[in-house]
Amino acid sequence: MNSNRPSAENGDTGPADDDATLATPPPRPSLWKDMTTNEDWWAIWCAALLLLIAFAAVWIGQPENLSELVAESATEEVSSVETTPENAASSLEEADESIETEDTESTEDAGSDQTETKADGEQEEPYEYASPLKPYLAKPGKWTDNPLDAISSSWQGILGVFLVISALFAFANQMRGKSASAFLAAFPVVFLLATLAYWMSGQSVVKAYNLEYALWALLVGLIISNTIGTPDFLRPAISTEFFIKTGLVLLGAEVLMSRLLALGLPGVFVAWLVTPVVLITTYWFGQKILKIKSKSLNMVISADMSVCGVSAAIATAAACKAKKEELSLSIGLSLGFTVIMMAVMPAVITAVGMDPILGGAWLGGTIDATGAVAAAGAVLGDEALEVAATVKMIQNILIGVTAFCVAIYWVTFVERDPAGPKIGISEIWYRFPKFVLGFVSMSILFSILYSYMTNGPELINAMIGGSTKTLRGWFFCLAFVSIGLETNFRQLLPQLKGGKPLVLYVCGQSLNLVLTLVVAYLMFKVVFADTVAP
Repeated sequence: MNSNRPSAENGDTGPADDDATLATPPPRPSLWKDMTTNEDWWAIWCAALLLLIAFAAVWIGQPENLSELVAESATEEVSSVETTPENAASSLEEADESIETEDTESTEDAGSDQTETKADGEQEEPYEYASPLKPYLAKPGKWTDNPLDAISSSWQGILGVFLVISALFAFANQMRGKSASAFLAAFPVVFLLATLAYWMSGQSVVKAYNLEYALWALLVGLIISNTIGTPDFLRPAISTEFFIKTGLVLLGAEVLMSRLLALGLPGVFVAWLVTPVVLITTYWFGQKILKIKSKSLNMVISADMSVCGVSAAIATAAACKAKKEELSLSIGLSLGFTVIMMAVMPAVITAVGMDPILGGAWLGGTIDATGAVAAAGAVLGDEALEVAATVKMIQNILIGVTAFCVAIYWVTFVERDPAGPKIGISEIWYRFPKFVLGFVSMSILFSILYSYMTNGPELINAMIGGSTKTLRGWFFCLAFVSIGLETNFRQLLPQLKGGKPLVLYVCGQSLNLVLTLVVAYLMFKVVFADTVAP
């Protein structure tokens, strides 16, 4: 995403009349070259490597008697649940006797560094296996009066996260033909800003008002970009899409396939029913009611707003041969409204007491950028994040389909040029967001490990809770800092002032908000309510 985008002076542009300024697609690379240079593929490789290391750590570090510890903990938990008020006194007496006569195993053999034995008469904590990597991957903690409390016990883990991400992404940038040294020079500043956002969200009063890290990360970036301006040397580390795609592939390991399938069917109705209706209606509205002269501008804004923001705008612009300034205008509108929606919608959902599942589905179907959807969902909690990310990635699949259909429509009805380039079915594959494959693959793989491996639930939960969930949070936080650093309202204001494109976007997004909420309610709370309930 480029922050220095040209804008249309009158808010509307004429037809594409200069082939040199057309947003034409680049030559198609080979599959191997694509897999070794494309950002989507590298998001999969980076996340897969992190998951491999994280899983290897919990597998190698597991206690030899993990099965016994888990079984004993489950037995104790069932016993405590079955205790009723009528036999509570006798149960306590039995517990006291068992505490006095019970043979205590060696704490070293039992791996009891993760358990705590309490005083007489109190129940032992359920056993929970923790990843050996947990002390080395952390985020700033909570604090009340002394800011140093947030990092005094977690600085080692924060440093570990910094070293892991900086080394991994420097290597990825180098392999993608970018400068690793430029990334390493800029990344410490971006990471420091993300740490600052986590630190501010950890203050007890702030936390009580549910002002999460995503909001602070966005504000930190916006303040810099709209006051002193984002320094050029930081731009190699401002990798919004790369950060968020890697985080979403990591999220795939947390979403079991059974859960993904449960959310997928209603998500398909929300994404694949609402999206084409909004796109077609918005395009018709722009042509018949607003009388926008440039059909390509009309189409790019409609696709940008209804499908998936920048990615859909770029794909559609190439398909309908839009001017570069038309693409820039559409992206500018999308970024401006994305920033507003990702901050306002979670607040509205919380204020009206909306169910997190419904709220997540609404976010996933309406906010343009995948990163913004993920972070806005995270503000509402893991359940909303899971639903929002699933709906958005189902919607992302339509990027290629939309570009393919628009290209056919343009060649067949708008240009009517028999000598024009032919559109092949392979266009869908080229446009398809490949990181979605990573998300689904990780969900399938870790669902199999969870269900069929000995102690699978304990190992996967330890991996997620002790490493990958922490890293995923950092990737989202870094993405939001990057969004803020890329968004300069002074550059966007000329595009947001009056004019038909602005009216088109506002009207189209309003329809999108209403229609998505209605369909999401019907699918997630009525038709598939029992299926999607956690």
